[in-house]
Amino acid sequence: MRADVEVVWDIPDAPPGLAGRLERFMGPGKSRAESAVEAAGLVLCGSLLAVGVGTSGLWHAWSAAQCAVVALIGLDLIGGVLTNATNAAKRWYHRPAPGARRTRLLFVSAHLLHLLAMGLVVLSGDWRWTLGNGALLLAGAAVVEFTPLQLKRPASMAVLMAAVLVNLFWLEVPAALAWFAPLFFLKLLVCHLVPEAPLRRKRELHG
Repeated sequence: MRADVEVVWDIPDAPPGLAGRLERFMGPGKSRAESAVEAAGLVLCGSLLAVGVGTSGLWHAWSAAQCAVVALIGLDLIGGVLTNATNAAKRWYHRPAPGARRTRLLFVSAHLLHLLAMGLVVLSGDWRWTLGNGALLLAGAAVVEFTPLQLKRPASMAVLMAAVLVNLFWLEVPAALAWFAPLFFLKLLVCHLVPEAPLRRKRELHG
């Protein structure tokens, strides 16, 4: 490791009340630099997604509810990939505390609602797609969570690629929605479930 970099697992205190609960959900102690990268990434990738879906022409055939689900889930996945990759999130969700594993798996399981919304609302009741991706999510999460620590990164990449390939060949969606599976499984199986050493420069100021 470089001499000007250190690993910091200490979790800063979160403020009381709603602000503290939100901070603990995203990871306490996020640096200004992390927040800036998140904001820039969300604007960039959200804009690309909006332009891509908009120019596909498919949205003209969608109802207001379908458009709303696509917009909300798209922003959630882009933001979630970025947030779960931060040092703050890694420190919080992979802390050596009782119940941390349950918290991680509950977070993953809650995203079954994303699959229900996409499958039943946007894809007009496609239960094959919904159940297939639900099985991929739960099986992939179990593989990553219970794989030995030193193998979690390659294991997560394996299940991510498997899930994306299954979606490309056997759980097809319109091209305007082809982004969903890669972002969905990247957020949960790689960014959220894989522990990473929270690095910072020794002179870095948090805020």
